[in-house]
This record gives sequence, C-alpha cells and structure tokens, in this order.
Amino acid sequence: MNGISEQFMNGLITLAPPAITIFVVMWILNITEGQVGIKIKEIFHVDFPCVGIISILFFIWLVGFIFGHTLPQKVFKLCEYMLDKIPVVKFIYSSVKQVSKAIFESNSAFQRVVLVPYNNSMVMGFLLKNIPDAVKEQLGDDYVCVFMPWSLNMTAGMNLFVKRSELILLDMDLEDGLQFVLTAGTSNENDLRKK
Repeated sequence: MNGISEQFMNGLITLAPPAITIFVVMWILNITEGQVGIKIKEIFHVDFPCVGIISILFFIWLVGFIFGHTLPQKVFKLCEYMLDKIPVVKFIYSSVKQVSKAIFESNSAFQRVVLVPYNNSMVMGFLLKNIPDAVKEQLGDDYVCVFMPWSLNMTAGMNLFVKRSELILLDMDLEDGLQFVLTAGTSNENDLRKK
C-alpha cells in the first residue's frame, strides 16, 4: 500500500507544475483573447491570432515609453501624491508598489543575498541599499537593514536591523535567492546559478 501511495504522490509532483502552468496560461489567454481580443476585433475590425496578447504587450510597452518622459512622470507623481492622501488606499498602493519593485526590479531594492542571525539560527534575507536616517541616527553606521520575506509569500516579511559584522554574504544571484525563498527552499540546487 505504501508503494501505491508513493507512486500516487510522485504522479502528483510530476503533474502539478505543468498542470498549474497550463491553467495559468489558459486563464491569461482567456482574459486577453476571450475578452480583450474580442473587443479589439470589434472596435478596430481586425482578425488575426493573438491580437489580445499582442495588444496587452503593446499597451505595457507604450505605458513604459510614455512614462519614460518628464511630463507624464510629473502627472503620474501628482496622481501618486493624491493617492498618498487617502488613508487605506495609501497603504495598499504603497505596499503593492514596493513589492512589485522588489520582485521585478530586485537590483533596485536589494544589494545582496545574505544570512543573518535570528532566534539562535540563521535566516536568508536581502540586504537593502538604503536605511532610514532616523534609524541610522539611533543605531549608527554599523547597522544595515535586511528584508526577511516569509517563504511562499513575498508580500509578507520583516525588516531586521543587524550589525554589518553579523552578516554572511552569499555568492548567489538575487533572482535565485528570491526563487529559493518563494519555493520554501525546494528549488533544485542545480537550477540556482552562481553569481
């Protein structure tokens, strides 16, 4: 009976990643092609495959292109300033923005993957490039800030202020560190690239 259970679990482990990947891809295709694509075809009278996906990708690029210029950036900053005045919206928006920057632009937020002491053990974290001046005034220049995300949930974690001398710098890419934490340490060691 144990052999059957083990084989069943092996089947689940084998099938789950491709099944979930296909599900997510199909869900994205359903939204882009099934909803966005149909509307675009109706409005612009075009009919070719993947019009929804191409339109979404083009829209993302266009937003990046537009907001790469000074005037749109100022308008966007003004909108952010207004959002920053709404209590609950401010918290949600700023949190999502910081997490997005950390994930999509890890180089802009994090310096290195590090190990730090925590509760008589060592935990993996990410050395932040900046430390608040108010904290620096109290702790001095010997301390750095390390973000320690929770496994399987990059949107939650805690900031630790530790002495530089207590840091252990890891020879690991930021992307590999994020992947390792997000998968609760189940990433294949052979898949992790050396820095």
